[in-house]
Amino acid sequence: MKTYTNTGNKDTRSGFGAGLEELGKKNENVVALCADLTGSLKMDAFKANHPERFFQVGIAEANMIGMAAGMTIGGKIPFTGTFANFSTGRVYDQIRQSVAYSGKNVKICASHAGITLGEDGATHQILEDIGLMKMLPGMTVINTCDYNQTKAATLAIADHDGPVYLRFGRPKVANFTPENGEFKIGKAVELTEGNDVTIIATGHLVWEALEAAKTLNEAGISAEVINIHTIKPLDANAIIASAKKTRSVVTAEEHNYMGGLGESVARVLSENAPTPIEMVATQDTFGESGTPAQLMEKYGLNAEAIVKAAKKVVARK
Repeated sequence: MKTYTNTGNKDTRSGFGAGLEELGKKNENVVALCADLTGSLKMDAFKANHPERFFQVGIAEANMIGMAAGMTIGGKIPFTGTFANFSTGRVYDQIRQSVAYSGKNVKICASHAGITLGEDGATHQILEDIGLMKMLPGMTVINTCDYNQTKAATLAIADHDGPVYLRFGRPKVANFTPENGEFKIGKAVELTEGNDVTIIATGHLVWEALEAAKTLNEAGISAEVINIHTIKPLDANAIIASAKKTRSVVTAEEHNYMGGLGESVARVLSENAPTPIEMVATQDTFGESGTPAQLMEKYGLNAEAIVKAAKKVVARK
């Protein structure tokens, strides 16, 4: 089984910051807007080096989205930054009406997604943002797994014409994808090849899926791990091909099972290749205060939970 090396834990939001700074040097049309969270979104370098293209709007997220939509009319490529909860739930009407409806070229960049925001608790955590964003016509939805992939995705979405929701996080997690790797929007990445079960993971759960695959391999279960970094448009062909081979599927995500990756995968399978499926995700609940590690364990979002789900779904074949 192919193995991956963690080159050192790094937070995915810093990957966004690094990508944004590189874009600032490469593309003079890139502008950045932030809702009073410049440090938290790692937008400091862009602000320092391109102050004429940085706009601090304060705690006024709806206004930020409206400003960004307007800037696209003049040919700018706006990147907005705040916490995922405030990037989606608080400003859903503005995104729907001012961005998605008219296909504005706004990049909605959201940090501190899921429960790994941690101690700030349920009011700041969000576990329904992927569902909110993927239901908007024309919206591309991306959820990256590590620092390197987040940087690559940030660079890639600047070249994509149309609205994008880019989701990343606060905690330091394993950094294992190639440095300066190519990021193809809508193209799944097969990480390990297997025959007994397909594990389709996104975001912080991709590394956990790889760890689970090791444990399953030791138990004689060959797991195929697929990194779905783009939830919309979804790489249906990769999902169908793998499911037909293994005949059992597990999805893993730091999101509510309703409206997330698992639901999208289940739809693809039901329409094209009916397959037993188990979903590792939060079960229609809000989060709570705690360390990221404590919350991931409590809500069953880790390698151990993926192993259990894999064994259960294999038994259902």
